Amino acid sequence: MLPQEIIRKKRNNRRLSKDEIEFFVDGVTTGEITDGQTAALTMAICLNGLNRNEIIHLTKAMRDSGEILDWSSLKGPVVDKHSTGGVGDKVSLMLAPMIAACGAYVPMISGRGLGATGGTLDKFDSIPGYNTSPDNELFKKTVAEVGCAVIGQTQTLAPADKKIYAVRDVCGTVESIPLITASILSKKLAAGLDCLVLDLKCGNGAFMEHMKDAVTLAETIVDVANESGTKTAAVITDMNQVLGKNVGNALEVIEAVDFLKGKEVDSRLYEVTMALCAEILTLSKLAPNLKEAEKALLQALKSGRALQKFQDMITALGGPADFCKKPEKYLPKAAIIRPAYAETEGYVQSMITRNVGLSVIGLKGGRIRPEQPLDYATGFSDFCQIGDYLSKDKPIAVIHAQSEQDFEQAERELRLCIRLGDKPVKKRRNPVIKKIK
Repeated sequence: MLPQEIIRKKRNNRRLSKDEIEFFVDGVTTGEITDGQTAALTMAICLNGLNRNEIIHLTKAMRDSGEILDWSSLKGPVVDKHSTGGVGDKVSLMLAPMIAACGAYVPMISGRGLGATGGTLDKFDSIPGYNTSPDNELFKKTVAEVGCAVIGQTQTLAPADKKIYAVRDVCGTVESIPLITASILSKKLAAGLDCLVLDLKCGNGAFMEHMKDAVTLAETIVDVANESGTKTAAVITDMNQVLGKNVGNALEVIEAVDFLKGKEVDSRLYEVTMALCAEILTLSKLAPNLKEAEKALLQALKSGRALQKFQDMITALGGPADFCKKPEKYLPKAAIIRPAYAETEGYVQSMITRNVGLSVIGLKGGRIRPEQPLDYATGFSDFCQIGDYLSKDKPIAVIHAQSEQDFEQAERELRLCIRLGDKPVKKRRNPVIKKIK
């Protein structure tokens, strides 16, 4: 087989065989197929799509490009959650220790930022010493002893996806249901999960902007995952505004620690986190229903068990042993930390959430090139929400930048992201939980 003929076939909107897909994925894994060829095929898929069988073949080929983990020795369900990505989405940071505190094991394989959305792995990389790329022995040991570990793909875990993911990020092929499905599930299936819950973001800050597309993606992922032997459900959540108050790697870590401490918890962030956690506990049979699941989660938070799990995970993977006591002591800080105000007063009617994420990239908190190092300190804190009244006393957000030029650029961009009006906004106009599949 020739890679260029496979690319040509999909470019002409013809169906790829199982053998052709496996050949291409194997070539990506070994390096015999170049990044340029990978970019060409992903663009052809982005434009012409894949049918159900092609998606299943691609997912399994990417899963089988490396090791598949075995957790049969653990005395509890092995579960995980995956988000399709959003602006300010730090749910994974709280969810993993909360679920571990309730008796499940969470081997969470996370990714880096993709397009305008932040990456869970980048957030953990802002913690000094934290090893987001441990070998499988340390990964398994941490999961078994702590109950959770949030890491990136190891060299042996779905390596084909790691290469394809990096190419998609910089080649305009992020918004593809087949590619998103295969990318998510190849990692999750390789992690050897019993249960998976998908947090599918929908709105102007998500890859799926419209409900119809979100439902299609949810149905595709649930179908392929269940077909592959992992019990899976999906929750569709709102991404028409920043989730939580902070956007940016180190800033989101601080918000996550505050959440686990019960300190200054944003209501929308709380609602999404609790809904996903409760869905996992019921899907895995650790709770008989959502009400009992919520009770268990509240106890895990109030008792401090969830916070301790988070600290134990950080310590086990090389981070500071007292990190949760004062995260600001260890996390990087920007040179300029100053509020940005709207040019007029009024109630926030809507925001262009995607552009908020792009502004973080402009502050070098996200990538333009796969190999680009990040500035973990930059971003926004105290971000306004729809319905807030902005004035000379209430800013759009506090900008964390490294230079006056960067600050001024971010300020201009934020002003364009926010639409103000004279009238208050009804609280439930944009419910944060849109649909459960």
